[in-house]
Amino acid sequence: MSTPSTAAPVRTSVVVEAPVQRAFTVFTHDMKAWWPGDHHLLEGELQEMVFEHRPGGRIYDRATDGRECTWARVLAYEPPERLVFTWDISPAWEIETDPDRASEVEVRFIAESESRTRVELEHRHLERHGEGWERMQEVVASPGGWPKTLGGLAAHLAT
Repeated sequence: MSTPSTAAPVRTSVVVEAPVQRAFTVFTHDMKAWWPGDHHLLEGELQEMVFEHRPGGRIYDRATDGRECTWARVLAYEPPERLVFTWDISPAWEIETDPDRASEVEVRFIAESESRTRVELEHRHLERHGEGWERMQEVVASPGGWPKTLGGLAAHLAT
C-alpha cells in the first residue's frame, strides 16, 4: 500500500522599492499592471484583474467582452501584512472547480525599511491537485513561475 506524497511548499521572495502599505496595495488593487501578460487562462483581450478585498472574495480576470475567469478565492486578507488565496488551477492549466483540489498561496509583506519591503510567497498543498501536481510544482517554482510574477511586481514598483 502506498501513501500519497506531500508536496514541499514552493517559496520565493523579492525585495521591492516601496513601503509595506504601497506594496500590499499595488499587489491587491493593481494586479494587471504587474502580473505577467502570459500568465492568464482567459482567452481574449484582458481588460482587468480583480482582487475582491475580503475573505471569501474572488480573484478573477475579466476580458474586454465581459467574460470572466475566476482562478482564486481569498482565504485571508490582512492589510498590509498578509494575504492567502487558493490556486484554483489544475495541473492541466484549466480552472479547478473542486475546492478540495486547490492549493494555497500565502503572501507576506515585511518592512525592511521605511521605503523597502520584502514580499515572501509560499505556494503550498500542491498535492491536493492530484495527478500531475509534481509538474505543477516544477512550473510554479521555475524562473518563469512565481519568481517571474514577483519580479513583475518589483519592476512595476521601481518605476
